[in-house]
Amino acid sequence: MLFNFDTIDACFLADTWQITSKGMFAGSCIGVILLTMSLEFLRRCTKSYDRYLIQQHEAKFTESDALADSGSDTAAGKSADAGASCRPAAAIPPFRPNVFQQAIRALLHMVQFAVAYIIMLLAMYFNVYIIICIFIGAFLGAFVFHWENLTNGGRQVTSAAREATVCCA
Repeated sequence: MLFNFDTIDACFLADTWQITSKGMFAGSCIGVILLTMSLEFLRRCTKSYDRYLIQQHEAKFTESDALADSGSDTAAGKSADAGASCRPAAAIPPFRPNVFQQAIRALLHMVQFAVAYIIMLLAMYFNVYIIICIFIGAFLGAFVFHWENLTNGGRQVTSAAREATVCCA
């Protein structure tokens, strides 16, 4: 296999995706860009869903601690603020998703995995234009879907430093 610059009569993934005109090739390039952007969108969805689950978990324990603190302090005749300042905050137990939540996480991972492999198969055609479109899609996808706060109170909340490709996550 060699890098090629074929546009007309190039064939991708199936015999039904054979390029017959320059317009069809341009549409394929736009589709590859959008497909690669969708991979970045799926990464963002996965990250956001995990954050949502953790926030729900943390909120459940902070609400129950607040109710327990106010109930015990008012029963003893003390103000809620005085008791809360003397008592250390209870540690939040680690979070493990339930079966339904894990099924959604696994579905997101599967779709992300499938899209990544389709993109990899497209790159294996060694068509320079398609590879450039994959790079453009990765850039635009990261620009649009990974524009977020990088820290939260000194805690790193992104995996950008650890996760350059979906296959190594």
